[in-house]
Amino acid sequence: MTAQPVKLDMDRIIDDRRTRIIVCCGSGGVGKTTAAAAIGLRAAERGRQACVLTVDPARRLAQSMGLTSLDNTPRQVDGVETASGGSLHAMMLDMKRTFDEIVEAHADPDRAAQILANPFYQSLSSSFAGTQEYMAMEKLGQLRHADEWDLIVVDTPPSRSALDFLDAPQRLGRFLDGRLIRLLTVPAKAGMSYMKVLNAGFAMMTGALTKILGAQVLKDAQTFVTALDTMFGGFRERAEWTYRLLQAPGTAFLVIAAPEPDALREASYFVERLDAERMPLAGLILNRVHTSPAGRLSAARSLAAAETLEMQDRPNGPGVPAGPAEPAPRYTIAVAALRMHAERMQLGKRERRLAEHFTAAHPAIPVAEVVAQPEDVHDLAGLRVIGTILSRQGS
Repeated sequence: MTAQPVKLDMDRIIDDRRTRIIVCCGSGGVGKTTAAAAIGLRAAERGRQACVLTVDPARRLAQSMGLTSLDNTPRQVDGVETASGGSLHAMMLDMKRTFDEIVEAHADPDRAAQILANPFYQSLSSSFAGTQEYMAMEKLGQLRHADEWDLIVVDTPPSRSALDFLDAPQRLGRFLDGRLIRLLTVPAKAGMSYMKVLNAGFAMMTGALTKILGAQVLKDAQTFVTALDTMFGGFRERAEWTYRLLQAPGTAFLVIAAPEPDALREASYFVERLDAERMPLAGLILNRVHTSPAGRLSAARSLAAAETLEMQDRPNGPGVPAGPAEPAPRYTIAVAALRMHAERMQLGKRERRLAEHFTAAHPAIPVAEVVAQPEDVHDLAGLRVIGTILSRQGS
């Protein structure tokens, strides 16, 4: 007999004032944004000062919360029940704007203007690999430092890159300590006597880079690195601080998945990765679960009954198709209902097997299931339904 999974008590996590950050991660298309928004709303309506930060470029979060748009500034969500004293804000990470804010906050006005106008910086801040993940770390750190909200719910990007922000401090360190960066800062750091010794080798290096990058690109890169050099240490320190914050007891990671083979494989990846990084995993939310209808009519019996009714609808006898002039079948609706019942029973059974396979591999992980809704969640009422379903798991 298959052991029952441990139930995830979402309200216990929300109500624990020591929990300051909830990170929702998972592959794309499993309802992760909806889950994050529902958790944020339920927390606010249970008295928490909650802020939902989405890194997902899709704008479903804004739509579900009744906002016309989200940007890099937390916006208050109207329509939240505030009898318990809570509030809800939401925002969507603007990667470039966050980078600009860092420059403006940690450089004097002249240096900041020089950096912001630099073409190399403009390219780096908009499209450099890993920038989004690092900026997510920065924004999370900013929100936590502000201490305006006692709970921050993070909705990470879809796919395995959702955990890339865990690598941001190490990746940033490798970039800043890289040979190219060190070489680009040589002219600014080296003394005149030292430069005479390095001059020949540095000229050869810059000549080679000029052929590859072009003279103007190389000049822009050197100017950018020199201007930003004094800020590099602060970047690293803040990223490492946020990384330690994610490992702290006040953080709870939730893996969101659907009862599908690919989604549960991704969920297993997230579980293993979080364990390797010593991140506090609170549990799994299995979303869009199709439950088997109540009653004792099995899928096989339902299909047999549908075939019997279909044969009775054939006036020329079983196995003989009806002619074009013959009356419409009497049991069309009943047959369709029986077949739909059988399909739902079979789907529920397949999903149950998949879920049991996951819980067998990870028996200690608490699980909450959210039943598939008849339509997409697009407003606060729908988010409340999801939050209520999650709250019933631990009772």
